This record gives sequence, C-alpha cells and structure tokens, in this order.
Amino acid sequence: MNLAQQLLRPHLRDVQPYASARRSMSGGRIWLNANESPYSADYNVDTANLNRYPNFQSAELNQAYARYAGISPDQLLSHRGSDESIELLIRSFCEPGQDKILICPPTYGMYSISAGLNNTPVIKVPLQQADTVDPSDDWQLDIEGIKQQSEQVKLVFLCNPSNPIGNQLRSADIEHLLEYFAGRALVVVDEAYIEYADAASFATLLTRFDNLVVMRTLSKAFGLAGIRVGFTLANSEVINALVPVLAPYPLPDVSIQIATQALSPDNLIEVRQNVIEAQGERERLSAALTELPYVRSVLPSATNFILFRVADADAVMQFCVDAGILLRNQSSQPGLSNCLRVTVGAPAENEQLIEVLAEFANTSR
Repeated sequence: MNLAQQLLRPHLRDVQPYASARRSMSGGRIWLNANESPYSADYNVDTANLNRYPNFQSAELNQAYARYAGISPDQLLSHRGSDESIELLIRSFCEPGQDKILICPPTYGMYSISAGLNNTPVIKVPLQQADTVDPSDDWQLDIEGIKQQSEQVKLVFLCNPSNPIGNQLRSADIEHLLEYFAGRALVVVDEAYIEYADAASFATLLTRFDNLVVMRTLSKAFGLAGIRVGFTLANSEVINALVPVLAPYPLPDVSIQIATQALSPDNLIEVRQNVIEAQGERERLSAALTELPYVRSVLPSATNFILFRVADADAVMQFCVDAGILLRNQSSQPGLSNCLRVTVGAPAENEQLIEVLAEFANTSR
C-alpha cells in the first residue's frame, strides 16, 4: 500500500468517481449523452473586477432567481450547480457513519457518490414498475417500502422529473412523504429538468412544508452547463444552516454575471421558446424511435432526453459512436438492461441521429 492509500480515510479507498458524460466518453461530432441544451446565447462579461473576490452571495443574482422561482430571496442559496447542493445537504445534516440518506433507483448517481464521500449509508428503495397499461403508473415511488426503511434517514432524495427515466413522480406521493417525514427528515426534490415538464414546481410549497428542499440549476433549459450555477431552495432556517458549510466564494464573478443576464425578462422568453422547440423535437424523436424494429419500448419523457430499450444496447451504442454520435448507455442501472438514453438535440442533430439509427436497422437484419 502506497503512502496516499495509507493516509487516505478508510471509507474512501474503494470509492469510485461519478462517471460523468465527459469523463466516460470523448470525441464524437454530435453530443447527445449529457442532457445538455443545444442552444446557446451571447452574454456580455465585464472584466474590470476580476482581480477581486466575488461576494459570498450575489444579491442581484439571488433576487433574480427568486423572482423567477416565485419565492423570497431568503429562501435561496446559489452555488456550484446542483451537485454542490447535494454535497452541502449531506455534509450539513448527516453525521458520518450514522445518519442515512434514502434514494429511489434508478436515479441520479451523485446522491450516492456524495453520500459515500461523507461516509453516509445509503438506503435504496427502487421505483416501482406497474402492471397496468397506463405509462404514468410506471416507475413511481414505493411509498410503503420507503416507510419500512425510514429509520435514521435524514435526507430523502427524489429526482422529479426523473433522471434517467424521464417521467414525473406523482405529486401526491411526494406530498405524502413530506408529511410522513415531517419533523425528522428533509425531502429533497431535484428539479433539474422542471422547465421541460410544464408542471408546477414544488417550490410553491416551501411555506407549507418546513422539511422541503428543492434543487434547481441553470445547466439544462437555460443552456448554461458551462458556468456551473445552481440553487438550493428551502425555508430560511434550512438555508441558514447550510451557509457555514458553503465555500466562502462559491461562484466565480464571470458565472454570476452570465447567470444574472440569463434571468433577464428577454432571455427568459428565449429560454421558453427553446424549451417549446425541445418539447416538439422530443415528441418527434420519440415517434421515430418507436418505428425502429429493434426498439422494444420508448419511455414517456417530461425532460430533454428520452430513455428507450433496444435488443442489444452495446451494438447500437457502438454503431452510433462509429458514426460520431454519443449516447448514454444506462444498462447498468437497476431494471434498465439494454436501455439507452439520448438527449434531445437541435433539429439537425436529431435528424442525423434518426438516420443513423435507421441505418443500424438495415445493417442488423
């Protein structure tokens, strides 16, 4: 054992880093593997104060996002993407080796990664697959299963809309869990994809539930994954509890400038127009996938991506990679064997993907 391994905290020796889209795949000419927006915008950056540290929290940015989210600025904290929110919550509320978090796989991988880094046990209660013909009944919360494993749980992470499934969890189920965990655990609703869902945000319930936390980001619908700006929305007591744990300068000045401009009324109109186009492309791409003979099923989506099951995920993946198109193989997730996830790209990108997938159908006969 080398010196680093000897000195490393024991629980970190076997931790594997999150396999992000950029880390797991490179190259390609069409990137449809990271749920990024294909739309970008021009922003003006003032470099006059880059020799100075930024404020701990930008009042202008926080006020702008509070207006957008329909909440009060004291119910909001801005930081480095939603990933930092996950880390902050676990570090603030979970005693290492003692308190637990609860997740519902298949789900976003950073919940368990961040918990592992903090030596926090992870309880897994898988989403349920229904035996009905109604697709909205599929991949929903196992309420009774969650209740049975709720002992010593401090944080419940719910991805809604779901990643990687793409569906929406029932609002009534989430409210039921907020009531069930009242006074003993925080229920964290990850709304990274909420703009694509045309659904009400749970942020509207912050005054009703003091154990509700909502995570939001500018990385998806706003097309700003590169500036790494996210927000934690909660009641002021929870926000104040997170403040001492957050880094003294959580966001670079350039990121603050761009994020604030992105929340201007004119840009919000453009974001909404991009979302509407993405929703239309999502339906077009879903319909095209359904027509392919090797596609077994296409799951309904309320996000900017589509999950679909094929006969041989590895073969389809390799064919797309050879054609310069990057997708995400989700087959390692529980219940998702031979499932691929594709980001809804720009119309021209989606058209090229459809052509390549149709070509695979012809070559695999």
